[in-house]
Amino acid sequence: MDWSMGLHLAERLSMVATAAFILSRTPALGRILSRQLTNRDRLLLVLVLGGMGIVGTYAGIPIHGALANSRVVGVMVAGLLGGPFVGAGAGLIAGTHRYLMGGFTAFACGLAAVAEGTLGGLVQQCYRRSPVPWPMAFAAGLVGETMQMVIILLTARPFTEAWALVQIIGPPMIIVNSIGVAIFMFIVKTAAEQQDHIAACQAQRALDIANQTLPFLRHGLNRESAEEAARIIFNSIKVAAVAITDRQEILAHVGMGSDHHHPGMPIMTSATLQAIATGELQLARSRGEIGCREKDCRLASAVVVPLKRREATIGTLKLYHERENSITTVDLELARGLAHLFSTQLELAEVEYQAQLRSQAELKVLQAQIHPHFLFNALNTISSLIRTRPEKARELLAKLASFFRYSLRRDDNPIPLAEELAHVDSYLAIEEARFGNKLEVIRQVDPATLAFPVPAFTLQPVVENAIKHGLQPRTQGGRVILNASDRGADVEVRVTDDGVGIAPEEMNKIFLPGYGRGHGLGLSIVNERLKALYGPEYAVRVKSVPGQGTEVVLRFPKKVEHREVKEEDDLYRRCG
Repeated sequence: MDWSMGLHLAERLSMVATAAFILSRTPALGRILSRQLTNRDRLLLVLVLGGMGIVGTYAGIPIHGALANSRVVGVMVAGLLGGPFVGAGAGLIAGTHRYLMGGFTAFACGLAAVAEGTLGGLVQQCYRRSPVPWPMAFAAGLVGETMQMVIILLTARPFTEAWALVQIIGPPMIIVNSIGVAIFMFIVKTAAEQQDHIAACQAQRALDIANQTLPFLRHGLNRESAEEAARIIFNSIKVAAVAITDRQEILAHVGMGSDHHHPGMPIMTSATLQAIATGELQLARSRGEIGCREKDCRLASAVVVPLKRREATIGTLKLYHERENSITTVDLELARGLAHLFSTQLELAEVEYQAQLRSQAELKVLQAQIHPHFLFNALNTISSLIRTRPEKARELLAKLASFFRYSLRRDDNPIPLAEELAHVDSYLAIEEARFGNKLEVIRQVDPATLAFPVPAFTLQPVVENAIKHGLQPRTQGGRVILNASDRGADVEVRVTDDGVGIAPEEMNKIFLPGYGRGHGLGLSIVNERLKALYGPEYAVRVKSVPGQGTEVVLRFPKKVEHREVKEEDDLYRRCG
């Protein structure tokens, strides 16, 4: 046993570290460690690590007609990374090469290379969800090199020479090569963890930026939101400048060059125009590619990422650096991540905007259905009272005027519950005069709820449904109970009648617009508005027993953010 040989073998481990470092920088590393190898990846592993085994053979130390070498490192690592077939393939390449070199251990070493590669692959199969840890790689190396010594003793002849050789090269090769396998796996795993850490930091940074920009981008892509978003990015990452454009002009430019890159200027960078035309990331590596008209502009390189709404490119995000060719992989990945998050935010802004437009459209439909038949009935009631009860007629005219004045509201902003109840009272005053003692209205309103916001035109349609479709079919009329109560985070309003109720087969259809006798229109619009404004958990709830009556429950959150939508807003400027 010659331990000086171990030192010579250890000197050759620099090759192992170099190979591990190169592999750790390849794009395929992530797929290798996550077990998502393509056939191309497997072939490259076989060729590269099989070649590393050949280099290990050439770097061997001649001993009694044989070689003390580090061939096993490349072969076994192939199995530990790619599995049994990759390990066996790399072993076949390195082993065939060793066999063709000749010597009394040629066959034994060739066979051992295939066996060790396969052994590494079998060990890899025990770690399906994670890379093989370096202690296990070290143990696998010990077993593999010991197996090689056994194969040499079993197949190499003469036996006496094989025994003498194993005594000399066995301990140094077993220990040093096992350390080499462990070092290789340690470097690869450490590099992968470092990449994961960098990616996690980039993702966290992008999410932090997205979280800060959300309140601004939810209003769409315009100069104001772009300015705020660009400033947040500039303050969060190390770049010379940040710019955001739409398809025609610069919306915001923060940082170096802001003295001449002004919002409103047309896009003049060829890379930006190319990004808009192709919908793909572009690099401007030099001042010439940036194309600034200012001769003294210090911006020298940029990454340009398209902002998209669904598949359409609606603008770009640009990160600038002061030096040419200084865009790094980190810049590219961060820019891609930010652009993806911004695009998602802009899509959500459009969805929110369209939902509020739909809510306004539904509101107008609701107002349109209320006016004609209610006006006709109200005027008939008032005209019948003019001669007999003029004071009552005058009071009802005031109520009717109040009702229609409220109905002329053009916005969908929340109002205090007290205002919505006043509108309902105007309606009920006319209906009570119309039906006389056939209609009894009971109000149970908690004063603490009156100041909390509710959407306009949500209660009157429900009360109208109770009277028109619950009580009116009964010859003796009935009772409507209007209850408003505090439910912690919500205000709950219940409209209950003791009318004819709703048949079970109709319950699943009452929210369909215009279903049956028309009672579905008002309820369906109120239901859709509440869900659009507050979420599906605030949908209207209906309980009904045929012949006994119906209860409709509406809930309104006490705290709610609401953005007014004006008809004259330009959709493109708001949503990109």
